[in-house]
Amino acid sequence: MQQIKLLDLGIKNYKETWDYQETLFQSTIQLKIENRKNNTNDKTPNYFIFVEHPHVYTLGKSGDINNLLLTETQLTEKGIAFYKSNRGGDITYHGPGQIIGYPILDLDNFFGDIHKYLRFLEEVIIRTLAEYHIKGERSEGETGVWLDVGTPFARKICAMGVRTSRWVTMHGFALNVTTNLGYFDHIIPCGIRGKAVTSMEVELNRKIPFKEIKAKILKHFKELFEVEFN
Repeated sequence: MQQIKLLDLGIKNYKETWDYQETLFQSTIQLKIENRKNNTNDKTPNYFIFVEHPHVYTLGKSGDINNLLLTETQLTEKGIAFYKSNRGGDITYHGPGQIIGYPILDLDNFFGDIHKYLRFLEEVIIRTLAEYHIKGERSEGETGVWLDVGTPFARKICAMGVRTSRWVTMHGFALNVTTNLGYFDHIIPCGIRGKAVTSMEVELNRKIPFKEIKAKILKHFKELFEVEFN
């Protein structure tokens, strides 16, 4: 089984966390380059970061800035940060009440298939939601986890966006748990018009301890990816 170092950063600024991810990401890539150059086989590390961010909008590298519906002045007035990110996907919101997971994995330790990786991430969340009797689903062509796909009530509960280089991953998923969904009103989430967002609290009409949900996420991640956390 592959070993993954689990890092729970608590509440941390988006840019600081991004920089931290980049450090781990680039060091793993550099080790792979050195292995190839020197014909060595030093083991590459794998990481899984849990974090919760203060209010922030992030725009993916292929995103459209017009999907942000606030001016710079309005962002400042509302106390919301904004960053253009190097992940995939369009615009999304991160804030209090979200469980965010950033796996930094060398997929050469697992499988060389980005689409499979994304489907596995979705499956981790789908299985976690199922433990609370929430039926999470995939929506064709729309990465992430949704509810009531194919109906007028389709709504997203978990956004995803990743970056990969030399089969090393960074960024990841954001599961709405007790998120204030009003912050999504200031963007066109993921660039998809006419679809709503939701949270576990809204769907269940109750709060669930983050610690409990995180434990279930790790359990399903461990099963699907066949890993041990340390």
